[in-house]
Amino acid sequence: MTRLRRALSLAAVTALVASGCSGEDGDGSAASPTGGSAGPSTSAEPAEPSASEGAEESGADGIPSWEPTGEVTTNGPFAVEEVDRFDEPWAMAFLPDTGDLLVSERSGVLHLRDQQTGDRIEVDGVPEVVDAGQGGLGDVVPGPTFVDDQVVYLSWAEEGDGGVGAAVGRARLQRGDGSASLEDLEVVWRQTPKVSGDGHFGHRIAFSPNGRRLFVSSGERQLMDPAQDTSNTLGSIVRLTLDGDPAPGNPFADRGGPSAEIYSYGHRNPLGLEFAPDGHLWSSEMGPEGGDELNLIEPGNNYGWPEVSNGDHYDGAGIPDHAPGDGYDAPVASWNPSISPGSLLLYRGDLFADWNGDAFLGGLSGETLIRVDLDGTEAGEVTAWEMPARIRAVEEAPDGAIWLLEDEGAGRLVRLTPA
Repeated sequence: MTRLRRALSLAAVTALVASGCSGEDGDGSAASPTGGSAGPSTSAEPAEPSASEGAEESGADGIPSWEPTGEVTTNGPFAVEEVDRFDEPWAMAFLPDTGDLLVSERSGVLHLRDQQTGDRIEVDGVPEVVDAGQGGLGDVVPGPTFVDDQVVYLSWAEEGDGGVGAAVGRARLQRGDGSASLEDLEVVWRQTPKVSGDGHFGHRIAFSPNGRRLFVSSGERQLMDPAQDTSNTLGSIVRLTLDGDPAPGNPFADRGGPSAEIYSYGHRNPLGLEFAPDGHLWSSEMGPEGGDELNLIEPGNNYGWPEVSNGDHYDGAGIPDHAPGDGYDAPVASWNPSISPGSLLLYRGDLFADWNGDAFLGGLSGETLIRVDLDGTEAGEVTAWEMPARIRAVEEAPDGAIWLLEDEGAGRLVRLTPA
């Protein structure tokens, strides 16, 4: 049975994010407010600024020319250290054996960064990606058995029959003296169906706490209506075996086909997906104009898009709000004005001990780092820290530090420790 959860308007932090909340979808492409073709939008949604605008002069490899200074500044409770820069980065992951860092760039480049020396190398064998709009190379996550087999999972936008869609693959990360490559890459999942357009792919990756199930978020590709149609995987979160087959016991397993993959549906563009230390699965989701969401994901539940939302269409048309008894799961927290959440971290570390189990969201249009105090499945205090750029990814390092990737301009990699 669905139940209405407390939505948080963030009135206390609106002043911090209002300057960045211009109604943009926050992810490089305008959103269609009416479904149908995902081509140029006729809505009033503002154009997303290019991630290259204002970038510093670039070197031969396309990465902004820069030398680390070792300078540490403060931002609220954080000591902030800039440690590197990338060209439009999208995701990062710390390797569980060495602590080194994988960083994906939307153009299709994957970097391996030595965390001791700061040296980095480009990883060979990355699949060809569709680098357009919100499409490109996406998430990268070490597999549950990485220490034994060196297998990583990654997502990207690919071309195929009918248009473009998200894909998830896995490969063995081969590391040598000054080199790295992805070996034996195989695709384990594809978004169904492929459609035209270059927005709302989702394609965040998470593994169940026991390491036996693969979860992938799948955006509705700016088409709206497919999110309520369980015969496809658009606008859903899917649960799979590590080989990419529908996981036994899925809510619609008896229907077969794409339906058998679906774990939850009624999603717009879920760009954050992670398990909390207590085992609950959470997702952060880009809403329309306002109505960004933090959702507790439960099997078989319908999260309402596009039938209900706490926001409005970009052309000003209203959408019914979540309401008790409407049959849809309401967000645990929501944001209006928009913050455009591009990532989600459920903190597990001891470096910020008071925040263990809390959610951290990176704001794109909001240019903020948001913390939601979670007590089990309930949300409490919400705190926002203003940042100087769009926050694309938030990740926890092995020592408990919080690392951020900024995707605009210089594309900084930033380390946060207690001030």
